[in-house]
Parts: sequence; structure tokens; C-alpha cells
Amino acid sequence: MTLLTCRIDEGIACVTLDNPPVNALSAAVRRALWDMAETLDADPDVRAVVLTCAGRTFIAGADVREFGQPPVEPHLPDVVARLEGAAKPWVAAIHGAALGGGLEVAMGCRFRVAAPTARVGLPEVSLGIVPGASGTVRTPRLVGMAAAVDLVTSGRHWPAAKALEAGLLDAVLEGDLTEAAMGFARRALEEDLPDPVSARPLSPMPEEFWTEARKMAARAGHAAPLAALDCLRCASEAPFAEAMAKERETFLTLRPSPEAQALRHVFFAERAAPRPAALKDVAPRALQRVGVIGGGTMGAGIAAACREAGLEVVLIERDDAALVRGLAAVEAIFDGAMARGKLSQADRAARSDGLSGSTGYDRLAEADLVIEAVFEDAAVKRAVFAELGRHCRADAVLATNTSYLDPRSLTEGVPHPERMLGLHFFSPAHVMKLLEIVPLPETAPEVLATGFALARALGKMPVQAGICEGFIGNRILKRTRAEAEQLVRRGVPLAQVDAAMRAYGFRMGPFEAQDLGGLDIAFLQREGARADGQDVPETLGDLLVRAGRKGQKTGGGWYDYAEGDRRPQVSPTVEALLAPHVAAADPLPPEAIAAALVGAMAAEGQALLAEGIAQAPADIDLVKIHGYGFPRWKGGPMFAAALEMPSI
Repeated sequence: MTLLTCRIDEGIACVTLDNPPVNALSAAVRRALWDMAETLDADPDVRAVVLTCAGRTFIAGADVREFGQPPVEPHLPDVVARLEGAAKPWVAAIHGAALGGGLEVAMGCRFRVAAPTARVGLPEVSLGIVPGASGTVRTPRLVGMAAAVDLVTSGRHWPAAKALEAGLLDAVLEGDLTEAAMGFARRALEEDLPDPVSARPLSPMPEEFWTEARKMAARAGHAAPLAALDCLRCASEAPFAEAMAKERETFLTLRPSPEAQALRHVFFAERAAPRPAALKDVAPRALQRVGVIGGGTMGAGIAAACREAGLEVVLIERDDAALVRGLAAVEAIFDGAMARGKLSQADRAARSDGLSGSTGYDRLAEADLVIEAVFEDAAVKRAVFAELGRHCRADAVLATNTSYLDPRSLTEGVPHPERMLGLHFFSPAHVMKLLEIVPLPETAPEVLATGFALARALGKMPVQAGICEGFIGNRILKRTRAEAEQLVRRGVPLAQVDAAMRAYGFRMGPFEAQDLGGLDIAFLQREGARADGQDVPETLGDLLVRAGRKGQKTGGGWYDYAEGDRRPQVSPTVEALLAPHVAAADPLPPEAIAAALVGAMAAEGQALLAEGIAQAPADIDLVKIHGYGFPRWKGGPMFAAALEMPSI
């Protein structure tokens, strides 16, 4: 396969890279770019070069197949320098995305132009590394240090308009990008050429700038953003060559680090999740019209998410008053998005136009998918599915959003069981990315594929789960909470447990999180199991709920809360309630506390794998990261458990 092709038109060479699917910078591509620069420099008929890419994108970064492999010459920094030093000026013509090494290649060109829909970015910190081919050294010379810090340490993408305004692009071109870029090159040759990026000046920044920048970068919780910031500072205070050496050394040091390994693991898992190999040749059913049963917090969030994806939504409620509240809840989500600048007034109106409601199930006669999202009561859910069986098309996918109940018992007797599916959204459903997809034994492959297609349309991270109490995520959560309570029974102060998990990378510890969500939710689930005759031991949380302490909403749960203040305060009342059940104080180091709780997550994960509830360790990691706040730079509990952790 020919990676680079070249045509020459009136002195302008148009070089096209074609390395599908995303024109990644493999060793062969790097060699081809180097050799092409040599060839065109020696061609007297060439005055300038336009670099464009075939397919749907410009160079979207490194070749992921080479991750973790020894580097092969020519190294990317040398290729970028070779393009910058070419005798004939190069123009990068960007469509799709120029990310990571792709943007660094573009910065090695004398000019950068882009289609209006293009995006650029340096996402390396999201993989636990820093840009390794001049991203921290050339970027500030183009856009200034403040903008470079934002781009490099956040890993975010910039749209073409923002990149143009910042100075990263020289022009945004309408129409045929290749022809427009060649015209741009001809015009550029009529003027004095700008200095190569490496030769442009860059002034040091005051100390207070770096102090504030470090505070912002530290919020990510892992090393790469801070390391990238150090490289950016070096770029402003040292000669170009010295700054390049610093960047390359930092890149090579971080690449084999545990954090980088964990983030690569998550990257590959996220890449594979939306399109499981088992469903590769299975076509999903078409989705355009969606019914949502229940307009509470969960149902409203699901409806809003579906409208954001362009799906028509009918919200069904039990009576007129409930329907008014449910529709208002969805509209409030739209209003919030508009207030945050996420929606224009026109887009906001379009969202409402595609939303309707009814108290009658007959409105679902043409629905392609119906999602039941009423409260967690088996009898109520069964009644809903009985109605759906009478009113919906035979090929309509019928899904339950239950978080604990067995979907088989909820849908039993409904015609055409092959169309049944569990779709466990996480609250708030329009924000949280995780979607557990739970097939029933009779679920048809194309219905399961429809669940994954819905996840892609909604921008969710789908994970297939088998049927058990709590599926993957909530079953692990139950085990983790039990382990946290066991530490308290052993004499570890609950505030120390929470502090240890925050230090590990969680935004909240397990007891703080329970107070936020409400202790009564899990309590009622346990009470229901006890009422069914199950032997469910009394938990410490049960003691608090029976004493009226349900969390922040009652002013106290595991902690006390002052009115209007969500900061947890150690509670003498809780200490007294728990005293008969707690051993003498036995403080543990934070690392040992984290090891105990992460170990419990991993142990339950292993049980889920053994039972076939989870299909792969990476699926469990995605559930914990996207649904329960597990720090992604730790890779998830299954990945973390493979590393050495201190025992307790």
C-alpha cells in the first residue's frame, strides 16, 4: 500500500497521506514523510507543499498498535523538525481532527489551514504522558503561554474557529479544502514567509502565573498535567533545543509509568466497548421514536438524553398532574443546558418540539423503543410491561431501567420476549455516561445490538451485564460498602476511610457518597429482601436509618450537616450509636485502607467473571470508572488489583 501520493500543480506539490482508518503516525508513515521532504526539496519544479489526508480525518495521532513498543526511527520529533526545516514551505491542510502527533506535525509545517469543522488538540495527558514531539515547546510559540497551558494540560480539543482566533491556525477555508489550501500556498509565496515556529520568541511568565497554573493542573489528580506544565515552563525559560530535550525526557519517563499504563488500558477498553466483537455482523433495529414511562428524576434524564440524540420522545405518566411535573422536569434540563451555553435558543426550541407526553399507552403504538423508568417496585413495573405488551408493536424493543430487580420477573408473560432488554441508566441519566445493558435469555441478537446502538447515539459507555442482584456496578458497590463498614467495626474511624479513598483518587469516600445519595435507598432494598424471607444481616447503615439519619437530606447520616452546608462534620451522635458495634481504635495507613476497599471491589469483580455476569475485567473497570467515580488513572479495580498493593 502506498502511504503517500504526490501531484504537482503549478509549482505546488499536494502530498496526500492515506493510512486508514485515522492516518495514524506509524513508523512507516514517519519514514514516508521524511523521504517525501527529501524528494520535494530536491525537485526544482516544487515551490511549496500542501499536506493533506485521505479519509475522514487528518492525522489523528500516534498509531495505537505501537503503544508500549520500543520506538522506531525516524522518531516523530525528528520528522517534525525535518518538515520545519524543509527548503520548500509546507502547509498542513486539516480536516477532521489533528490530535497529538498529528497536531505536532502540523506545527512543524510553516502554515496550518483547516476546514471549518476541523478540531485540534493535544490529548496526551489523558493517556498519562506529555506531548513528545514539540507540543509543549512549539504550541506556546504559536498561541502564547496561557492558551498553551489550557490546551496542553487539559487534553481538550479546540474547534477550528477557536484555534484560528488563538493563532494556532493561519486560516479556516471554505469549500474544497485541498484546492483552497493550494491557493493559500500560492498566495503565501507572494509574501515574506513567517519564521519557523521554533524560531519565534517566547517570554518567561511571572511566578504567580505558574502558581495558579499548578493549582489548575493538580485538579486532574495524576502526574501528567503537572509534568506537562513543567515542560511548558521550560519552553519559556530555556533555549528551544533544551526545552525539546526536557519534553522528550519527560515523555519517555512517563510512558512506562503505572498511571500511563492504566490510562492506556482504559483507552483501549473505551475504544472497544461501544462495538462488541460478538455483535460485529448484527444489524440493530432502527430507532427514531422512543417512549419513556415515568417522569421522575431518572425518566426525565433519559428523555432529555434521547432528545439530545435527536430521537422523538413520548413521556408517559399515570395522571395529568404527574405528566405536567415530568415534562417540566425535562424542560428544566433543556433550560439548564441553554443557561450553560450548551444550547442555542433555536436548539432549545427544537428539543421541546420533539418532546410530547400522555397518560395513555396508546401513544406508544408507533414507538421503536420503550424504556420503563418507574420507581423500583416489582409490582408496578410488571403492570407497566403488561400495558406495553398490549399497546406496542410486536417488533418494538421493550426495556426496563431497573437497578436491582430481575428483568425476567418484570417482563414475564409479555408477548415476544425476544425484544426484552435491561437498560440500566445512572442518575442523572442525561449526564452520567455509564449504561449497563442486560440481555434476557430470550433477547434476540439484533435487540442487544440495538441497545449498543442506543448507547452510541446517546454518547454513553455501554457495558453488557448478566442478570443478578445489582448487575455489575451495584453488586460491587454493595460489597464495597460492607467492607467499609467492616473497617469501621475494626476500629478505623469512618472519616479516615473517606479520607483514604479521596487520597486514592475518588472525589468522595464511601460514607460521604452514601450521605449524598441517601442511606434509605439501600436500606429499603435490604428491608424488601428481608420481607421476602432472605437472611440479610443488619448493617451499621441500618442503625442510622432507624434512628432517622438518612443522609444530607435529613441533616445527618454518617456525618452531621449544618443547614445549607454540605461539608461533613464528624458526628458524636453517630459515634454513640455505633459504639457498641465498634472495636477499640485501630487506625490504618491510608494505603492499607484503599487496598482493602479496592481489593473488595476486585474480589467481587472476580466472582462476577466466574459467574458470567461480567464478560471481561475491562468491562468491570469501565463500570466503576464511568458509574462510580473510580479514578481512571488507576485503571479500575481489576487493573489496579494486578499491581502490588499493601495488604492489611
